[in-house]
Amino acid sequence: MPKLDKNLLDLLINVSDILAKEHEQAYVVGGFVRDWLLERDTDDIDIAVKGNTTKIARKVARATNGKYILLDEANKVARVIMTDDRCWHLDFSPFSDNIEADLARRDFTINAMAFELSGLVSGSPVLIDPFSGRGDLRKKLIRAVNQQVFHEDAARLLRGVRLAAELGFKIDPATENIIKRDCWSAGTVPGERLREELVRMLALPGAAALVRYLDNLGLLTAVIPELDELKGSKQPKEHYWDVFNHSVETIATAEFLLREDKWKYGKDSLLKVVPWSEEISRHFDEEVSSGSNRRLLLKLGALMHDIAKPATRAVDETGRTRFLGHAREGAMMAKAILERLRFSSREIRLVENLVYHHLRPAQMANEGMPTGRAIFRYFRDTEDAGIDILFLALADYLATHGPKLDINEWKHHNLSISFILTEHANQETRVLPVKLIDGHDLMDIFKLEPGRLLGELLNQVREAQAAQELSTREEALELVRKELEKRQCGSAC
Repeated sequence: MPKLDKNLLDLLINVSDILAKEHEQAYVVGGFVRDWLLERDTDDIDIAVKGNTTKIARKVARATNGKYILLDEANKVARVIMTDDRCWHLDFSPFSDNIEADLARRDFTINAMAFELSGLVSGSPVLIDPFSGRGDLRKKLIRAVNQQVFHEDAARLLRGVRLAAELGFKIDPATENIIKRDCWSAGTVPGERLREELVRMLALPGAAALVRYLDNLGLLTAVIPELDELKGSKQPKEHYWDVFNHSVETIATAEFLLREDKWKYGKDSLLKVVPWSEEISRHFDEEVSSGSNRRLLLKLGALMHDIAKPATRAVDETGRTRFLGHAREGAMMAKAILERLRFSSREIRLVENLVYHHLRPAQMANEGMPTGRAIFRYFRDTEDAGIDILFLALADYLATHGPKLDINEWKHHNLSISFILTEHANQETRVLPVKLIDGHDLMDIFKLEPGRLLGELLNQVREAQAAQELSTREEALELVRKELEKRQCGSAC
């Protein structure tokens, strides 16, 4: 058996002593047992108690200077958060009959194992393993405890896939068949639980393959039914894949660009021309909300960037297939989906921007390099998603051409993206530290009232400053004067 962390052992001894004084029987169960046997580091310890769990949890919290949290009042599940050199979560849940009956109600065999707490802390643990979970650990197999596990909790459908991906395991073929049978019920799971599973899966390298696996099991469209319309939806001849496969492939190319995974159709030499730096890497590492960062939200944006193509598909008089307005419609669809899945407002806004503006980098560079004004407006309009959208545009480009990628065109595409990033950095250096005029100046000099007009005029000054068309206070005031004269003339005429 592996050894327990000393601090954790001391903590569990303390808990065991409290339970002994209360004459309560307790077992360490579930994920902690699994991870401990696999010698995986974990901060979460599940303890099943035959007795008053909330009372025990409060006593443990007091004895360890921990924080008590009631997680589920109806089922009497409580958590104690205890911090020493790290943060430990001790979750206390009740069992009423015997520990074997409790384990029989769990999801997968590798989660249906237990140690009696007193035996574990005394150094003589005896594994309770009624469903051969340890054997499945050795086989690297996810196997359902029984055929009804998903009826009892449909979130287990996604949890099984996520566990397999996190552990590098495979799902037992019989369990796969049960998942396919019950896949429809994934759509009944509360949105916040679906979000948690999706976030944890998209955070993993190889998320594109995982999305395809979810689709093969029937889970992807059970959770996001809007994706079903993408399957078989034809694209113009420039595209190698239909809309659905292009969207999934865009996740793969995004992971490739983020240096997370290989891409089946591209050599590492393709990355040599892609703009990349420690600063960009840190940008994508930035946490957006609980458990999510820009990396995984880029993958989510990749999955949804063309979600409105089937709804906007039209063939013009020349026979050309068009998807007019699909970015705008897609942004609205993505927003509705993520609201349903209980993503945070900041997560939703970022993905909404990714989808809405994903065509803009290519449009900016349609004829040569974009102007300074175009670059300023792009970063102004895309809020804090400008860099993310540039990388989605690169991923979209790779996933459009696939194995038919023209290397020279790819190099030119990256040259444009690099130019945009460099010019943006230069503009921030020129404009942000130097405020030539402010709203008080405009109110004092031009006798203007606070309002929308002030913001528009100041933005015009910043835009001209970014484009290096002015650099002094006098030039800024002259621009405002001319703009006001133009507006007055326009209203008089």
